[in-house]
Amino acid sequence: MIKRNKTRKIKIGNVYIGGNSPIAIQSMCNTDTHDVKATVAQIRKLTQAGCEIIRITVPDIQAAQAIGKIKSQISIPLVADIHFSADVAMEAIRQGVDKLRINPGNIGSEEKVVMLVKECQKKKIPIRIGVNAGSLEKDILKKYKGKATAKGMVDSAMRHIKILEKYNFYDIVISMKASDIERTIEAHRLLSKKVNYPMHIGVTEAGTIFRGTIVSSIGLGVLLYDGIGDTLRVSLTADPVEEIRVAWEILKSLGLRKRGIAVTSCPTCGRTEIDLISLTKKVEKKLEGIDKDIRVAVMGCVVNGPGEAQEADLAIIGGKGVGLIMKHGKLLKKVNEKDLLKEFIKEIKEF
Repeated sequence: MIKRNKTRKIKIGNVYIGGNSPIAIQSMCNTDTHDVKATVAQIRKLTQAGCEIIRITVPDIQAAQAIGKIKSQISIPLVADIHFSADVAMEAIRQGVDKLRINPGNIGSEEKVVMLVKECQKKKIPIRIGVNAGSLEKDILKKYKGKATAKGMVDSAMRHIKILEKYNFYDIVISMKASDIERTIEAHRLLSKKVNYPMHIGVTEAGTIFRGTIVSSIGLGVLLYDGIGDTLRVSLTADPVEEIRVAWEILKSLGLRKRGIAVTSCPTCGRTEIDLISLTKKVEKKLEGIDKDIRVAVMGCVVNGPGEAQEADLAIIGGKGVGLIMKHGKLLKKVNEKDLLKEFIKEIKEF
């Protein structure tokens, strides 16, 4: 069993992260925040897919002023992603945002930082410090001979943390993102030994669905197995819904969250006598949206099939043009291949 790091518990809207809270899944809208209708529509779609926290970019006052309208039409916490402008951040607070993503070291004068921190304290709004290897401070880069190292990322995070702690602000979430797995993991491991703030984990600029899923699964998987991570985003060059799907599979595969039906299927070989690839794809498609905590197996032959059937709640074991449907390892029925999908889905819905 994975032993998670004990971090500070923080409330973001109606979601808790840190402590013993479930690892929360989040994404970021790729809509124009000024377009309230489009942004709300995307957030609702993401919510249905399983998104639990959503972030939007807030580049100006007009975008900040749209937050109230957006928030009134959604059901999950809203995070404002803001760079350099304390005034935009203050407007986001007035509009009722649930969390700010800022870096206090580049948000303006100390007077503005104090003003911002006091408002966040008053309204119980946490601040996420976001360190990105691609935008480290010049003096830190100079310290590490022009290279954006994991140690440099930690230095940057600690700098911003100390600014907030100076004003007795501790509702802090930290993210440490690089575009490669090695620096991302090293930076999180180093920082987790220094602070106990909850961590938002992810590998930034991971790539398209194929590469990005692999990179994110490795990077996030290692961190989560180490017990690091209280909320996560899978960054993909794709529809954000795909980020949610991958994130859930990562957490489910590590036994850290449960949602929907887990499908086990064999890789196929020369023994397979039914169209297993097509059948498995159709099974997965049919199971989308069915939120039952059960495990199913789709197996192509009698070599590994019986063993998997013993561990699955429901299973198919393929034969020549037929399939056996098993329930808790016991034979339920024998079905012709053409009727197999229909009968299997029927059993799942009745389970």
